Amino acid sequence: MNPPFRADHVGSLLRTEEVKENRLRWKRGELSDEALRTIEDAAIAETVKKLESTGMRSITDGEFRRDYFHLDFLKELAGVSVTGGIEANPNAKVAEDGFKPPKLSVTGKLEHVRDIQVDDYRYLQSVATETPKVSIPSPTMVHFRGGRKSIDIDSYPDLDQFFEDLARAYREEIDHLYRAGLRYLQLDDTNLAYLCDPKMRAAATERGEDPNDLPRTYAALINSVIDGRPDDLTVGIHLCRGNYRSTWFAEGGYEPVAEVLFNNINVDAYFLEYDDERSGDFTPLRFVPENKMVVLGIISSKVRELEDIDDLRRRIDEAARYMPLENMCISPQCGFSSTHHGNDLTHDDQWRKMELVVNTALKVWGTP
Repeated sequence: MNPPFRADHVGSLLRTEEVKENRLRWKRGELSDEALRTIEDAAIAETVKKLESTGMRSITDGEFRRDYFHLDFLKELAGVSVTGGIEANPNAKVAEDGFKPPKLSVTGKLEHVRDIQVDDYRYLQSVATETPKVSIPSPTMVHFRGGRKSIDIDSYPDLDQFFEDLARAYREEIDHLYRAGLRYLQLDDTNLAYLCDPKMRAAATERGEDPNDLPRTYAALINSVIDGRPDDLTVGIHLCRGNYRSTWFAEGGYEPVAEVLFNNINVDAYFLEYDDERSGDFTPLRFVPENKMVVLGIISSKVRELEDIDDLRRRIDEAARYMPLENMCISPQCGFSSTHHGNDLTHDDQWRKMELVVNTALKVWGTP
């Protein structure tokens, strides 16, 4: 079976204490780039072994070399700056420290000036025996959180040119990853999920955007990045409502974006959050075409409690009322550590969740 696999996962994993401590030392200037990378290499190699021992066939480096799932990538593009924070849904579970997802601003011409993930992928490939996967932030992340006001008017008086340059920069990075051997790519996208949240939609309107048109704009952007890719490159997209220390920033079912999401975006697979009521019900799955896969994120990466396997099977059966069972897979609803802080679980909790994903897939489909 090609990816996505019946038992899959989103990407990020809890950092080891050694990685967390030494990244702090590195930030303080007490450790060289080379020394930190050696420490990360060892931790990634050990974590890959553990991940493969659970039965997972989709293998990532846990994003151990990143502080944030998106910023470490996007700030490497020429023309991108990091600013401020966005407001959350008032009903969302917001972190006690007041953390807000950062905004990204475009302060100059966008350009791919260096490889961003290629060396990291090559190391992952060297230590994995199963299929390596790389997760990168969706290109929509550069637009949604600030809109037109966050894009330098002198650099981009015409937004069409902004989208063209952004897509070109992404295509170059993905092409270099493919040439290095990558065959399984995931785009991490919070914005299409945020457009399911009434408050986030209202905020977009206040910025001068039409929340009904934005999904089509983003579909065109994503397609301009991935259309024309080689036939043996699988591309998935993960929709996330925020994931910071077991908190979230948005709520709402997929219905407002479902038809465009499933029919206008030319990815092979969708990783969808479905761990609790924040994500609504399964009825939007009725829009999924027969040639696409959905990875149901029905196991929470935010809480320590282990889900009951029979409950999970019942939820899969419920989803199968709206799309074919053979077009589904399962995973945790998000990563375990979208930021370097990690969610409020232990490493043992994380591995039990991964094993549950595999065991559930075995029960339902007979294979992970």
